[in-house]
Amino acid sequence: MDSGRSELPRVPTAVKILVAGGFGAGKTTLVGAVSEIRPLTTEESLTSAGVGTDDVTGVERKSTTTVAMDFGRITIGPEVVLYLFGTPGQDRFWFLWDELALGAIGAVVLADTRRLADCFPSIDYFERRNTPFVVAVNCFDDAVTYSEAEVREALDLDGLVPLLLCDARDRESSKAVLIGLVEHVLTLTRS
Repeated sequence: MDSGRSELPRVPTAVKILVAGGFGAGKTTLVGAVSEIRPLTTEESLTSAGVGTDDVTGVERKSTTTVAMDFGRITIGPEVVLYLFGTPGQDRFWFLWDELALGAIGAVVLADTRRLADCFPSIDYFERRNTPFVVAVNCFDDAVTYSEAEVREALDLDGLVPLLLCDARDRESSKAVLIGLVEHVLTLTRS
């Protein structure tokens, strides 16, 4: 009989990240692209009840919307597991944001250049709460391409906030955005 202590298994550190942005920016798509589990989504069909409430200009083919949150998980290694929470993009669901934001180390704000103003509320939310965030421009096939300087100016984005380009449908591109956020958070905590 061994009287020595057995080694307890290491429990990975859980890291909570929000994925925010305007209606149709690609939040559900990004969470689904990187999640190692089947993501939990609360997608509901857009109906005639939303006419006059939901502005689909620029995203006319969109047929569903997130009504509560998206949830996914990605294991970085034995030490860290990222838990992703996608926020609803429409203002009538913003009451959920405070609960979703509790305990988050930071956020990704997805921007769609076809509807750039839609990400202002997300940026304002995180700036007011001093929550670290990055802005990731989701490069839609039919969107006009703008320079980093043009997007920064249009968003009045602080020079310290990373601005990244991504394709939310692509796993590697979406992972790069998450890595960019984690690196940004680590940089802020070290300074």
